Amino acid sequence: MGANSSRPIIGITCYVEEAVRGVWESMPHALLPYAYVTKVERAGGIAVLIPPRIDADAEMAREVVSRLDGLILAGGADVEPARYAAHPHPGVQEARPDRDAFELALAEVTRQLDTPVLGICRGMQVMAVAAGGTLHQHLPDVVGHEEHSPDPGVYGSHSVRTVEGTTVSALLGQEVVIPSYHHQSVATHPGYVPAAWAQDGTLEAMEHRASRFRLAVQWHPEAADDTRLFDALVRACTPPAPTVA
Repeated sequence: MGANSSRPIIGITCYVEEAVRGVWESMPHALLPYAYVTKVERAGGIAVLIPPRIDADAEMAREVVSRLDGLILAGGADVEPARYAAHPHPGVQEARPDRDAFELALAEVTRQLDTPVLGICRGMQVMAVAAGGTLHQHLPDVVGHEEHSPDPGVYGSHSVRTVEGTTVSALLGQEVVIPSYHHQSVATHPGYVPAAWAQDGTLEAMEHRASRFRLAVQWHPEAADDTRLFDALVRACTPPAPTVA
C-alpha cells in the first residue's frame, strides 16, 4: 500500500486555472473542489492531488500510479475532440492539452495495472476515449433539453436507473437521484458495459467487469451527501486484514 500507510492513498486529478488568492494577482493554480477530498477522507482514504502535465507520457503515468492505491479521474473541461478523431462542435470548451495528455495516459496505465479507478463526469469521458470510444459533444443536440446542465454553476437533479447485475446497481440500488452538470456524454465505450441510464437515454455510468474496480459515472457524487461510490473505491484499495493463526 502507498507510502506504507494503513489508509489507501487515492490520487485525484485536478485543474490548473488562473485564480486570485489574497493579495496575489491572478496566476495559475492547481485547483480542485474540496468536496472530492472530504469524500475520500470520509471513506477512510488519504487524498493526494495529481496536477496535469503537458509533457506526460506512459512512463510518467506509470511512475505516478505506482505510488497510489487508487485514482479518481475528476470532472472538468471537455476532452479535445481530436483525441477521438472528431471535428469540434461550436459549443465545445477550450482544449486543455495538459489534462487530456496526462489523464488519458493515467487511464491506460491504471487499466494495464488493474489499479482501482473511479471516473467522475469528465473522468468517465476520459476513460471512454482512452479505450477508443467517442463522445456526444453537445448533449442537448441529442436529447433535446438542457436538464443535465440547466444553468452555469447550477447542478441539475434527476434520477438514473442502474443496470441489474452491475457493481453500480449493487452499490446504489435500482434508482438514485443524482447531481448533474455536463453538456457532453459518452457515445461509445469499448470494453465497458453500461451501468446506469437517464430516462432520456443518456449513459450515466459504465464499468469494466474484467477489472477489480473500474467504474465511472457521468454525474457528480462529490456534490452529494451520498458517499457510497467513494466508500467502494477505498474498500477496493484496502487489502484484507491478515488472518490470525
